[in-house]
Amino acid sequence: MTTYVITVPGTFVNGVDDAARSDVERRLRPRDPKNTDLGESEELSLLTVEEGGMFSARIEVEASDQASAEAEAVQLISRALRDSGFPEKDAPLGPAFVTGIDREF
Repeated sequence: MTTYVITVPGTFVNGVDDAARSDVERRLRPRDPKNTDLGESEELSLLTVEEGGMFSARIEVEASDQASAEAEAVQLISRALRDSGFPEKDAPLGPAFVTGIDREF
């Protein structure tokens, strides 16, 4: 298995307040890339929100290949958003991509 840091971009269509943002971050915290060597050295943020609602979520995923890691990341982030009150239409996601590969074991 390989540990990947995956970035998934998206947009909060109607914006996001601090409480909702904190809730999304709390749900993703177990997958925080700062727990990896890459995340720590690159100072990767779990969730970055830009003016206008565009965001990037970066999480750590263990998978056997890149495609599986990207698919799992999208599922985890979608679930965190949905559980925080953001249905897909209010926080659509873009394509996931590998930010880095931390280690193989």
